[in-house]
Amino acid sequence: MDKVLNLPFVNAWLKMLANFSDFKGRTSREDFWWAVLGNVIIMAVLGFILGLLGSFGNVILTLISLVLAVPAIAMWVRRLHDTNKSALYLLFALIPLVGCILLLVFAAQAGNEDDNQYGPNPKYVG
Repeated sequence: MDKVLNLPFVNAWLKMLANFSDFKGRTSREDFWWAVLGNVIIMAVLGFILGLLGSFGNVILTLISLVLAVPAIAMWVRRLHDTNKSALYLLFALIPLVGCILLLVFAAQAGNEDDNQYGPNPKYVG
């Protein structure tokens, strides 16, 4: 069990859940992408298992998705802060296709090496 808990995507995913209400500060690119991978893996496994239950499983999966939406949005906000962008940039997601691609480009960018208006560089903070 200790080997599973020491996987990078598990640590990042748990950190995402622990900071579910933190819309301030910054998230490193590494933690962001590991948490995204953790979300994809966990939702794929849950989707397969709960899909076997039929429509009841779909309702449960939808509820889980809604619960995980808040930590994911908070993580996106912190990731944008790391690249010195406002949380309002998340509104680009409302633009079909182009907005989502633009947000992915922003998330893939390296964060500011120095402190910015949103806090210290998360690479150098415990």
